[in-house]
Amino acid sequence: MARFLSVFTLGLIVWAVSLPSQAEECKTSKWGAEDEIGSANLITPASVLKASSLIKQGKTQHLGVIIDKNTPAFGPRSLNLQIVQPGQEWGRSPFPNGFNYNDDVFQGWFGIGSQLDGLSHPGQHGMFYNCNDGKDFVRTEGVTKMGIEKVPPMVARGVVLDMAAHAGVDFLKGGQYFSVADVKAVEKKQGTPIREGDVVLFHTGWTENMMTQDPQTWGSEEPGISEEVAQYLVDKNVVAVGADTWGVDVVPPQNKDNIFGGHIILMVEHGIYLLETMQTGPLVRDKAFEFFFVLGPHRVRGTVQAMIDPIAIY
Repeated sequence: MARFLSVFTLGLIVWAVSLPSQAEECKTSKWGAEDEIGSANLITPASVLKASSLIKQGKTQHLGVIIDKNTPAFGPRSLNLQIVQPGQEWGRSPFPNGFNYNDDVFQGWFGIGSQLDGLSHPGQHGMFYNCNDGKDFVRTEGVTKMGIEKVPPMVARGVVLDMAAHAGVDFLKGGQYFSVADVKAVEKKQGTPIREGDVVLFHTGWTENMMTQDPQTWGSEEPGISEEVAQYLVDKNVVAVGADTWGVDVVPPQNKDNIFGGHIILMVEHGIYLLETMQTGPLVRDKAFEFFFVLGPHRVRGTVQAMIDPIAIY
């Protein structure tokens, strides 16, 4: 499976870089001008205890997908893995009792496969969450504010909404987005209303049906949320929003001049995290529409994204 950078994606990057700066007034976070964790402030001991009551069967499910060097990814992202045996070349034994070991060397990008977008990842015209100017905190060796290491354990009530079933298809098509009315209809049908502090996942069927079968198409377009749905989730005061797609937003975008509009509304303007390429199929097949969500992202200082494998417990 070849690595790729689609013409469409490349065009979007060039377009975004060439945009002129806009002097729009930035609004500081409701959690204060010094806040670095956004919606994670909603996670409290009380909310965790309440969410834990959703465990009924003791079942667990990976929400992360398996990745390797052939996994399609956005833009130029790639990875390489090497297994080495330090100090054991040519039959050398580093220990007198014959103990030997393998180590792994990873070279790659954190934004591959199932991933958490941190608040220092998306910006608009150089401005990031809570009015943080990129030139003030972004360094080649890592960000000095809002790094992934600042994200607390993400433990919450999880909800998965089966948008594919609502549309009567195995999977939604690239460029197809769903409305607030669609979301409300699925909430009602499943009996899973979105509540404050939730982690909300959308099942579109896109990754299960396209990632392996047609990786080029999978990574150059996708179904996703409308801008109105993004605002609806802001109004619901959720912790995080995710989907079984590589970007959660619909691509091509709902409005042609507003690529990744959901990223801007959710993350840049309101500090709500995004969870990308989630494995939602097993949950909807098990009708586990409500579950206990647990995520402990890596703690590599200064990073803006994290490869993740959240766990659903129900």
